[in-house]
Amino acid sequence: MIEKPQRLLVTVDVVIFTLRENDLNVLLVKRKYEPFINHWAIPGGFVNADESLEDAARRELEEETGVGDVYLEQLYTFGKVERDPRGRVVTVAYFALVPFTAVRGGSDASEARWWPVNDLPTLAFDHTDILAYAIKRLRYKLEYSAVGFQLLPEKFTLTELQQAYEIVLGEKLDKRNFRRKILEANIIEEAGMRREGEGRPARMYRFREDAVAEVKARRLFP
Repeated sequence: MIEKPQRLLVTVDVVIFTLRENDLNVLLVKRKYEPFINHWAIPGGFVNADESLEDAARRELEEETGVGDVYLEQLYTFGKVERDPRGRVVTVAYFALVPFTAVRGGSDASEARWWPVNDLPTLAFDHTDILAYAIKRLRYKLEYSAVGFQLLPEKFTLTELQQAYEIVLGEKLDKRNFRRKILEANIIEEAGMRREGEGRPARMYRFREDAVAEVKARRLFP
């Protein structure tokens, strides 16, 4: 006897990070419907038959949070049999990086807000595992690529850049060594302006759009 195939559903979840109040924050939404009603969750939803995975991820992100044009990268596929009480559901997770911005709740979320990654509520589904994996991947990407610039405003000082890397990596970096490596990598350029403040005005930089994102020759940081 041939068993009837079980219907397989596909969702996307988007882990979106920002730097806020000297901490790495993740965007979570409070679910309006069962399962896990009123629980916090990573933004996401089901993939429509006529859209790609990335299109679905961007649509869900816009619908639930109001966040649109952001850096988005596929993370991993999560498919434990019992991960979703609605049935056999596989999710393809993405992560996104944005400078801090206000967000709003959408059609499937009663509320959306930023949470420090070290002070999270209980999450729905297997989203704790997804988030842990996303943080691990972000730290890896930060050490070997220029992806961290997506967390910064268009223009920044070297001090602000180093602070961003320290927050995400969770460790202090030697100032002289950091600046030498970031300048030798040739992925930033002077922005032609200085930031006024206490003491000497700080030179401002920006990410070079023609720079190679992946630096494969060596580990950049720390």
